[in-house]
Amino acid sequence: MIQTVNFKAFGKKYQGKVRDYYIVDDKRILVTTDRISAFDRILGVIPHKGQVLTELSAFWFERSQDIIPNHLLSMPDPNVLIVRDTLPIPIEMVVRGYISGVTNTSVWGSYERGERVIYGLQFPDGLRKNQILPSPIITPTTKADANAGHDERLTKDEIIKKKIVPSGIYKQMERAALALYARGSRIAARHGLILVDTKYEFGLTRDGTLMLIDEIHTPDSSRFWIKETYNLKFSCGDEPENFDKEFLRIWYAKRGYKGDGRPPQMPESLIQKVSQRYIGVYEKLTGKKFVKRRGKIDTKKITENLVSVDLLPA
Repeated sequence: MIQTVNFKAFGKKYQGKVRDYYIVDDKRILVTTDRISAFDRILGVIPHKGQVLTELSAFWFERSQDIIPNHLLSMPDPNVLIVRDTLPIPIEMVVRGYISGVTNTSVWGSYERGERVIYGLQFPDGLRKNQILPSPIITPTTKADANAGHDERLTKDEIIKKKIVPSGIYKQMERAALALYARGSRIAARHGLILVDTKYEFGLTRDGTLMLIDEIHTPDSSRFWIKETYNLKFSCGDEPENFDKEFLRIWYAKRGYKGDGRPPQMPESLIQKVSQRYIGVYEKLTGKKFVKRRGKIDTKKITENLVSVDLLPA
């Protein structure tokens, strides 16, 4: 398993919850480790998770570049992407097609407590957990620090008022997020999955061009349900068959943990089940058999890619 990396040849190492990265001139080396986070906390490591996220992101970047440019330049290793370095916008654009969730920022948690104006949006009475919404909604949050803090809710008005991002750029982000969700939902449906909700992150190039960054439609950034059994499960009041990291969140939530205090330790059986789920999502969405990586990350290949990849004008 890849818990972290130390590539001295590329200078200073930066760390997010899941990724280690290096900035080399106008490029960024993203190494997706096997660390897993939930409730804005790093909880452990899951075999092959980083490879799934890397290869699945590359799969989706290729299938969405007509909607908005993305930062991907090359994939020199199953756990490594070389991307264009951008200035990240500190907002997670969360698109939800269903009312659900167990986290503190979930819409269902607020709705169940009686709130009807959530994220600045008006919700009708009578909704049930896991019900499809009349149309997808955007519920933005802040982006929490890798080591402390939780994502905090934002509204469109707050984002504009606080000048977190200019209104014109935010409107671009909204349009792109909804279009990406629609594309992801169609492709997921063809492979027997429902894209329940997901998050997108954006950055600005040095000339101010908006780009999709980070990852897209992975089990870390998205929730998936099994399409075939959703209607029956929903009509019976049962939880849908999830096929993502929600399985892990639910395990922790049942034990009273939602991000505060010391988390329970994951048993080996849970670690293996989560790993199998990640691989299963990859195989369902891509239609390809997952081939587990062999050996360590080859820094020579990364160096060769850095030299060979030329940035196109933004």
